[in-house]
Amino acid sequence: MTETAAVSQPLRVAMLTREYPPEVYGGAGVHVEYLARSLAGLVDLTVHRQGGWGERTSRGDRGAGRAATAAAGAGNAAPAAVVHQPWDALAAANSALQVISADLAMAAAAGGADLVHSHTWYANLAGYLSSLLYGVPHVMTAHSLEPLRPWKAEQLGGGYALSSWCERTAIESAAAIIAVSQGMAADILVSYPAVQADRVHVIYNGIDADQYQPDQERDVLDRFGIDPAAPSVVFIGRVTRQKGLPVLLRAAERIDPAAQLVLCAGQADTAELQAEVTGLVEHLRASRSGVIWLPGMLAKSEVIQVLSHATVFVCPSEYEPLGIVNLEAMACGAAVVASAVGGIPEVVADGQTGLLVPPGDERALADAVNALLADPARAAEFGARGRNRAITEFSWEKIAAQTADLYARLARA
Repeated sequence: MTETAAVSQPLRVAMLTREYPPEVYGGAGVHVEYLARSLAGLVDLTVHRQGGWGERTSRGDRGAGRAATAAAGAGNAAPAAVVHQPWDALAAANSALQVISADLAMAAAAGGADLVHSHTWYANLAGYLSSLLYGVPHVMTAHSLEPLRPWKAEQLGGGYALSSWCERTAIESAAAIIAVSQGMAADILVSYPAVQADRVHVIYNGIDADQYQPDQERDVLDRFGIDPAAPSVVFIGRVTRQKGLPVLLRAAERIDPAAQLVLCAGQADTAELQAEVTGLVEHLRASRSGVIWLPGMLAKSEVIQVLSHATVFVCPSEYEPLGIVNLEAMACGAAVVASAVGGIPEVVADGQTGLLVPPGDERALADAVNALLADPARAAEFGARGRNRAITEFSWEKIAAQTADLYARLARA
């Protein structure tokens, strides 16, 4: 009887992450927030997150955990997280060393788990050490790959060598690696030839289409000075080389001047990139009106309304394992123009829900945007198809079930 009861106990999983509400600033954090919420009814989940870096928010509302829980169709509440701070003694050290110190604390706290699951290089070392320390499987989700982001050296300096070491050590030893797209799976095998193909499992990012749905209200637009009667071209993303914002700003000189250009873009990774983007925006404003730059972190509800009124959403990324922001735009009914790079072609159906262009090609980007601005009926049709695709192909419930199934197979091995 006791043995049967023990077998029926849910799997104990420690999820290890840097980003988690209220500290969410990118797609990986969005992924962890929604995956954790959807897994909560399938496994015994404890989330361990790193803290002490500003309590920033982005696509999460101020109080993102509350917003996610209260959203229509939200289902399970997002689990609470155990917060692990970097060592005070490293406050003035390279940020990569601060991350590694928090990894040690996370590994120490993961005892008792049957399996650990880490996200991004920030937490990969904690997953690797936990696996060694407790003899449990380590699953890591690859949201991006350090070898394919050499521009991170601008931001981290010598810490880029440390972040690369953390990722390589973890990925080459993990019991399973989750790739968020087929494109990412291929990149893993090329970047890390020591990884065996049967350890790589493709499980997509997802979208909560009940929360991300068209919002026809106009209060957010009014507050930000966006004209709902005029077409708008919208960009949402971090100001990092990866997201390709300078490409869009140069392409915008060829985009129909009747359209507004709405840039929801926060602080840049480096002062040099901030200066470059600022200069491009100022140059653009000298030749056209309707350039609206929203540099702060927007609340989720604000993002949803801006996307809902977009004629075209643009994702000019130079590197994108999947591009969760495209799913957000599609769920809000926006047509998408995006770079045909990484996992984006697996999300944006070219000629059906949007248009794909070569990365870095400013003229092709402008031409695709202008084609949809000139044909608003086609743009609206793309938006409707995109929302349907987001609902049917990328639900978090489906993704959580696939993830829990992988956990169970590893625990039985």
